[in-house]
Amino acid sequence: MKIGEIAGGERGDGSKPLDGVRILAIEQMQALPFATQLLAHLGADVVKVEHPVTGDSGRGSLPAVHDVDGRDVGATYLRNSLSKRSIAIDLKHPDGVALVKRLAAHYDVVGENFKPGTMQRLGLGYADLAAVNARLVYVSVSGFGNLLPSPYASWPAYASIAEAMAGFYEIHRREGEYPRLGPAGALGDIGSALFATIGMLAALRHRDATGRGQHVDVAMFDAMVAMADIVPFFHSMGVFERKSRVAGIVNTFRAKDGYFIAQAVRPHQLEIFSRAVGHAEWLDDPRFADRSGWQEHFADVVQPAVEAWASDKTMLEACTALTSAGIAAGPCFSPAHVVADPHVRSHDMIIEVPRPDADAPLLVAGNPIKLSEVAEGPVRRWPTLGQHTDEVLRADLGLADDAIAALRAAGAIGGA
Repeated sequence: MKIGEIAGGERGDGSKPLDGVRILAIEQMQALPFATQLLAHLGADVVKVEHPVTGDSGRGSLPAVHDVDGRDVGATYLRNSLSKRSIAIDLKHPDGVALVKRLAAHYDVVGENFKPGTMQRLGLGYADLAAVNARLVYVSVSGFGNLLPSPYASWPAYASIAEAMAGFYEIHRREGEYPRLGPAGALGDIGSALFATIGMLAALRHRDATGRGQHVDVAMFDAMVAMADIVPFFHSMGVFERKSRVAGIVNTFRAKDGYFIAQAVRPHQLEIFSRAVGHAEWLDDPRFADRSGWQEHFADVVQPAVEAWASDKTMLEACTALTSAGIAAGPCFSPAHVVADPHVRSHDMIIEVPRPDADAPLLVAGNPIKLSEVAEGPVRRWPTLGQHTDEVLRADLGLADDAIAALRAAGAIGGA
């Protein structure tokens, strides 16, 4: 899907489920921006509050593109700011703080993902803004939360910190190896963003029923503990103390053009798997009498045999043979495979955004939420810094041009 297009246009009348929901996003990097972009895909009006000079810190990430306003814009910002508007307000300027307080009265949601205590020190905490809008839903995402005590409350955090502390890096570490970082891209950010989205929607539903807003608080550490749910659960069952933690086959294998993964963990699946790869004799082999034996003898028996079977097959051919027999399998796609995959394309999971400094478009992940009565898109490109400052201040606060000019002259706002 390209910027500005409507995909699946036969679905619905053009309305979106979050039409009318307004979000004022005082956000940085990805943990909250991913959530608000997802909400924008679903129809919410998302207005980003950015510093007049530096903007969202994601603008300074690498790699970067040279934008139409002459600024370099970093990848983190580019892929998390579609369909949003940008206003440039200095939150350390008293007039800037006053503007945000006035704006909060016109929004359903204020979201922030700063270190705990930052918004309160600025005079923009939940209590400050609830005083001007009792129906406000205030969403916070931080490393260790705002509402409940934590021994790590003062620590800064990024996705990798929360992932590591939740056990993702340690549970698969082999003896003598260092933990491997980044098991699934920006899992700590995106996982936290999804919980923030759920919390915001739940709070809006509660507000509609009661008339009261509330503070929704998501700690990235909590989100990762939830996503790494096997860590506490398997620990309680003693699984991590065993020599083999997997019973059956959950492994990768080499084909002639790459790798694929297959999973067969139930007795009937192992029987099907053995026959599918041409080794029915494994069913009578005493080494495989117990399901744990498949892992104990994976490297010396199973892997070489399966890779010999797959040596003349592509990843997709091997997976097709296994899935046709009833075994779950899938290719280990490279980035090039992912962006060209027919499923990814037909599901509009790639958004092509024209790049202002090159011919080839940027490819941003699409919206995985598919609705039977709602078409995908249209999607707008990311905003330039402060692009919508005057527009929002006029529409929301009724400020005249001379008042806006005075705020800009005082350094409280930026943007064109």
